Amino acid sequence: MRYRGKEYTGAGVTVAVVDSGLNMNHPTMEGAYADGWGLQLGATGHALLSSSFYDDSGHGTMVAGSILAVAPDVRLLAIKIMGGDHKTSAELMAAGIETAAKNGARIINLSLGTPNMGKALLLRDCISNAVKAGCLVISSAHPKGERTYPADLPEAVGVSSHLDCQSDRYYYFNHARFPKSEWGALSGKFLAHGRDRLADGSLGKYRGCGTATAHISGLAACIASAMPDSTPQQILEVIENQALIPVPEFGYN
Repeated sequence: MRYRGKEYTGAGVTVAVVDSGLNMNHPTMEGAYADGWGLQLGATGHALLSSSFYDDSGHGTMVAGSILAVAPDVRLLAIKIMGGDHKTSAELMAAGIETAAKNGARIINLSLGTPNMGKALLLRDCISNAVKAGCLVISSAHPKGERTYPADLPEAVGVSSHLDCQSDRYYYFNHARFPKSEWGALSGKFLAHGRDRLADGSLGKYRGCGTATAHISGLAACIASAMPDSTPQQILEVIENQALIPVPEFGYN
């Protein structure tokens, strides 16, 4: 990513992928540095750590590959909270955020979420603590514009996507400029392309909000590399300033 006249690749920045783990034998992981843990809830409701973070479903690996396509020199921290069935819980998401924040993550990517409003406060507490520790938490919004957490929490960065987003350009639906009545669930969120990055650098198959979230996480990592002493809010402000501001005729409401 080019910023202030220089190219940045995310070097020196740790990006946590709170997801289904990583398959380090996948071609998109070639040359990447990663470590991490698996998380499960014990019988007492406490989070249990294991050393294995192998990806049983491929989702976490796909997300990490999209991050590396933008920021190839980041350190990946895999926090495995779901298996091959793609199921997890808000408690595991919270534990994953907390684990990432305590182990050096600057950017925390959650290409997932829960519609359960009853769990919003739990996630908000964990994200608030992570932000205080210097982390920027970036999460997928609901693909149909419905409420989902943590993307709809004010402490998190929500990212959505649309089939018509065909390029590397991304949009920011500034809630201060556009009222929620006009933009609905997109207010205060980013809208990115959500497509695979092919070997020649072009964009491939549309994957949706999870990949769009990874794209923004990669951008955030590059900015964090360019501004090593910046706060999460300062990183977010740069991303907002570089985004395009949509017009009402854009059509996503």
